[in-house]
Parts: sequence; C-alpha cells; structure tokens
Amino acid sequence: MAAFGHTFPFYAGPKPTFPMDTALVVIITIFMTALVTFIIILPGIRGKTRLFWLLRVVTSLFIGAAILAVNFSSEWSVGHVSTNMTYKAFSPEWVSADVGLQVGLGGVNITLTGTPVQQLNETIDYNEEFTWHLGENYAEEYRKALEKGLPDPVLYLAEKFTPRSPCGLYHQYRLAGHYASAMLWVAFLCWLLTNVMLSMPVLVYGGHMLLATGIFQLLALFFFSTATSLTPPCPLRLGTGVLKTHPGPAFWVTLTTGLLCVLLGLVMAVAHRMQPHRLKVFFNQSAEEDPTLKWDPEEGGLLSPRYRSTAESPEPQHIPLSEASSEACCKGEHPKDSSCAL
Repeated sequence: MAAFGHTFPFYAGPKPTFPMDTALVVIITIFMTALVTFIIILPGIRGKTRLFWLLRVVTSLFIGAAILAVNFSSEWSVGHVSTNMTYKAFSPEWVSADVGLQVGLGGVNITLTGTPVQQLNETIDYNEEFTWHLGENYAEEYRKALEKGLPDPVLYLAEKFTPRSPCGLYHQYRLAGHYASAMLWVAFLCWLLTNVMLSMPVLVYGGHMLLATGIFQLLALFFFSTATSLTPPCPLRLGTGVLKTHPGPAFWVTLTTGLLCVLLGLVMAVAHRMQPHRLKVFFNQSAEEDPTLKWDPEEGGLLSPRYRSTAESPEPQHIPLSEASSEACCKGEHPKDSSCAL
C-alpha cells in the first residue's frame, strides 16, 4: 500500500458479477429444457389425457426444481438496510449505501451498493460470498477478504459470522444448514422415487413417496428454524441503521412446496381408497382389470394367472372330423378302434 502512496487501504476495483446465482441458472435451465421437451411431444397425446399429462409433468418438474433450487439458494434468511456509514477503515468519510445480507445453507452473501454508485471517486458495488461448506474454511476466506481490502461494511458483517465471533452466528447457521441440506437431498430422492412409481401400476406407493417428499421438506424447515433460534439475535449496526434478518424466499418456497406435496400425497391416498377408477384414469392407466388375473397371495399375487378348476372347465366337445381325416386316423393310428370299423 505504501508503494502506491495511499494513506488508507488500497481497494481494487469490484469484480464484475453475474446478475443471478449460477447454480440457480443451471437448475432452471435443466428443468426448463425438460419442460419444453415435454411440451413439444404434447400434441401426440390424444383426448383429455393430454391435459392430465401436462398437469402431472408441470407439477412434478416444479417440485423437483424447487427442491434443488432452495438447496443451493443463499436466501433462506435475508436482510436489507439503507444507511449512512463509513466506507474505509480509519477514514472519517461516510457514504450512503444499501447493504444486503443473504444467509443460505452453505454460507453468506453480502452486497454493498452505493446510492449513487459513484461516490468518493469510486464505484461502490460489491457482491461477496463466504462459505462454510464441508471442506471450506470460513476463517481463511475472511482472512483473504482482509488482505484484499474489502470495504468496512462488508468486513463488519463477515466478521459476525466467523467462528470466534461472540455472536455465535457461525455455529448455529452452519449446523442448521447442514441438517436442512441433508433433509432436502432425501426429499429429492423421494421425488425421484415418486416419479418412478407413478409411471408403474403402483399409484398408492407413489402417493406415499410424494407424502414423504413433503415431510422431509418440512423437516428441513424445522431444523433450520430450530437451530437459528437457539441463540438470541445479534444486533448488526451499520452506521445510522440496524440490519435485521427475516425468512427469505427460499424458506417460503420450501414451505409452499412441502405443503403441496403433503396435500397431493394425502389426496392420492384418499382417492386410492374412495375412487381408484378415477385415479387410474388421471394417471392414464387402464381402469379395467384383466379377467384372467386375480389377486391371490398363495399363488404369487396380482400377476399370477387364474387357472380354472375341473368344475369350472367346460364340458369336452366332440368335434367331427372330415371323412379323409377320419380314414387316415383309422389306418395310421387306431386301426383296431371300434369307431373306425363303423
């Protein structure tokens, strides 16, 4: 810093940032591609099953995309404040800026945008991420941020989440994110099994797996809410304002998707008992049973053929043969038969 002749820390220009999380972009692109593919083949489906099929595809893709998106999202707990504060360490000059904090399951994201962006002959527009994933060292990332010379508001918020901070935010959010992420991965696996079972003639088990998908999503919310409420909130004072956090979009999307899965799973379970015929029609499965198939646990189940007993067998019928066939039969196979003599 002394080589550049600056009294205060030298701040490099802010890095260009993508306007959206790249992980979310990849997830949305994959599921939108799948949706477009299904829409392209939609005209090949005839009758009212076309609407049922489209409804099933859209609902299933929405649930799968939501589970993956919230797992990688950094907006489980968010906060925003517009305030006047110091910009550089050891500097009396203040700036007017918007500060945003997004807490996800794997780390925190801090944004700092000046109002206006150009102040103190600098462009105040920062978007920094600090992660605590397994294998990541949050303290090391914070140390690199100090060496990099990030603005004072960004370093202040990042310091509140360090392992040695008296606020204890690091341990509670890291623990909450670990268990919530595990529950979401189990929910995603249940969603995959749901699609497999609904494509087979086992609709009731597909409904059970859909119900399990919703339950695991609600468990993720429970773990996140419980772990984050174990300690009292830590005040985050930035100049003349105080930043307060609240549940973010990822939290509410998970809650909505979880309740939707639970509701659909219960509806399928009730429909299987009350209206199995309509349930099969909705999933484009034949509602008529094969008369040669009968459920019998002793004979192996649904796919065992029903064999007729001797009493149920029809009486043997005598089919007359032609004269040529009768003569060949008498000469070749039964020459001593009394009927052949006649």
